[in-house]
Amino acid sequence: MLIRHITTADAPRYLALRILLDEETVFRLYEPGENRMSLPEQEAAIARVMASPNSTIIVAEIDGELVGYLSAGGRPEARIRHVTHISLAIRQSHVGQGIGTLFFTELERWAREASIHRLELSVMVNNPGAIGLYKKMGFVEEGHKRHSMLVDGEYIDEIYMAKLLT
Repeated sequence: MLIRHITTADAPRYLALRILLDEETVFRLYEPGENRMSLPEQEAAIARVMASPNSTIIVAEIDGELVGYLSAGGRPEARIRHVTHISLAIRQSHVGQGIGTLFFTELERWAREASIHRLELSVMVNNPGAIGLYKKMGFVEEGHKRHSMLVDGEYIDEIYMAKLLT
């Protein structure tokens, strides 16, 4: 398994992975079929991330196939340039194999080099596997957003979590 930062050459496989993940799990923002990003748009989005000093996408590759990703998105404003928001997704067939831990290990290495101080994320309250991973990696709960998402006709709360790097 290879854990590495994305390149624009990964755009077709990354877009396909994102679409597949939307179909595999309810713990995503997009409903199945809702992501209508084109390949040129995906390539441009990856290029923007690669050009940003406080953003990255880390992918997990096995035998040439992308099986998961961790995206970290920062903003350019001086007051929040030290913050990056995280999104993590792993193919269901590869959950529980240590990929999440490897992602966060690489994320922290990159974040320290990029002068990132705050890692933050949100997670649906009904996703105990992800919550457990985040706690294991040192994230703490900071808040609760009630009825944040509507999934299959049911309102779902989100937990806001963060980790401060020293």
